[in-house]
Amino acid sequence: MKNPWAAWLNAATFAAEAQWVIGLRMMRLAAGGAAATSEAQRMIVEKAVAAAQAQVAAGMALATGRGSHAAARAAAKPYRRAVRANRRRLTRKR
Repeated sequence: MKNPWAAWLNAATFAAEAQWVIGLRMMRLAAGGAAATSEAQRMIVEKAVAAAQAQVAAGMALATGRGSHAAARAAAKPYRRAVRANRRRLTRKR
């Protein structure tokens, strides 16, 4: 049997990372300049790409008969990957 707290902990970690990225991006946007313009463009492109990847992943999970829970997990992976990559990128020292 799986740990019943694992899903909650995973969701809480994802939510915390997402909020961290939002805060870091807001600071970059508030600073203005070329970095803000680049970040704003990046945000839009990343959202479109992650949404398309999530749809494909969920569709593949459903098409292969893995069920709705597997489809939900597969759809969340592109978003988690993008949030984690953004957190790493935005917290790197320049």
